[in-house]
Amino acid sequence: MNTLSKNEIYTAAVEALSSDGAGVCRIDGRAVFVKDALPGETHEIKILKDSRTAVFAKSEKRLVSSPERIEPDCPHFPKCGGCTMRHASYKTELEAKLQRVNDAFRRIGHLDLVADEIIGSEKISEYRNKAIYAVGKDGFGFYRPRSHEIIPISRCALQPEQADIAAKSVCRFMRENEVAAYDEASRKGLIRHVFTRIAFASAQIQVTVVSAGGLGAKTKNLVGAILEDLPDVTSIVLNINKSAGNTVLSGDFYTLYGSDTIEDRLSSLSFRLSPMSFFQINPPQAERLYNIAVDLACTGSPDLVLDLYCGAGTISLCLAKRAKRVIGAEIVPSAIEDAAANAALNGITNAEFICADAAKVSKDFALQGIKPDVIVVDPPRKGLTEDVITAITQMSPQKIIYISCDPATQSRDLTLFQSLSYPPKTAKAIDMFPRTNHVECVVLMSRRDV
Repeated sequence: MNTLSKNEIYTAAVEALSSDGAGVCRIDGRAVFVKDALPGETHEIKILKDSRTAVFAKSEKRLVSSPERIEPDCPHFPKCGGCTMRHASYKTELEAKLQRVNDAFRRIGHLDLVADEIIGSEKISEYRNKAIYAVGKDGFGFYRPRSHEIIPISRCALQPEQADIAAKSVCRFMRENEVAAYDEASRKGLIRHVFTRIAFASAQIQVTVVSAGGLGAKTKNLVGAILEDLPDVTSIVLNINKSAGNTVLSGDFYTLYGSDTIEDRLSSLSFRLSPMSFFQINPPQAERLYNIAVDLACTGSPDLVLDLYCGAGTISLCLAKRAKRVIGAEIVPSAIEDAAANAALNGITNAEFICADAAKVSKDFALQGIKPDVIVVDPPRKGLTEDVITAITQMSPQKIIYISCDPATQSRDLTLFQSLSYPPKTAKAIDMFPRTNHVECVVLMSRRDV
């Protein structure tokens, strides 16, 4: 293997995009990753690091530009790290994401499976209904990639303007009341994060201020500052988070103004959302994702659908409109409480929810001889464990629907499912997070004898 020395300069043509949105070129047979470079471009690059498994470089000069390169519409790109694709046309972004999905199927899963389309988002800016701003001595912003350095911002192009206004309001309160930002190293100071949630269907706004301790008599000043700048706010919550580390929401919650929750809609269903509730960040795209999953799962009217990793029950309740019975399972107790409450809110009586680990549910159902017609899984980014996959297949469902936000772990898991008589049949990619490198994919597997 040829070693590329640090600070060496090369002229290189960019051939593709990596899974994290970097340009990929080849030098002496080595793949070299160049941040913010696009396919079809030629760059003069400087080698930054050769780790033997990967080579990283930066562009010193762009010699040939791609016709798909655009001027970034955010002054904070690419420093803040929230976006990776603001320099490329949306067409290029979608093509790269679809390619990423299919490359994972082929190279990681060694699968004869192709997603032939990706469903793009109608909105590629201001589409997020949730924002988490870190607060530091210089204001609010986001962490620089792979660091705890806060990059201060004035406006985030992914968020509705009300979210930025809420964060600015909290920072103004801090200045006027001499309230310090929390410092992770010394564990001194108070304000850690500003967490906002905006319900697009109802226009309700929830602002959660995360603090390492109480604010005492200054609490009313915090409420007053937010109401002055954001008079339409529905809910103001104080989260006292005394934990070490980078968990944003933890500890006790106190409603300072308005309601404990806000209400949003998805697929004609209503959902009450507290700060800890899980809800999809891009609801229109989530609707498209769920419609695909439900159509694949419920070609008829299945007697029983098991929804593992059900969260607050969004997919379960969508499935319940077409299945005779749905059981949702989730290990997070607050999520299960939300799921049951959301079922009651919508008058849905054929969905029930259990608080348990996916592996335990799968094994218990298999031992009890409970055989769902369809099993839906939407696991975290790390994917499924082998024992969960084995237990799922032992229940012998006719179909398994696998929803994933990581094509690599999904492809790995699909290979094991295929070896256990569940080959993948259909794949659809959905862009849930425009201007970032993330992509969702839904895969249908059918039992080999069906």
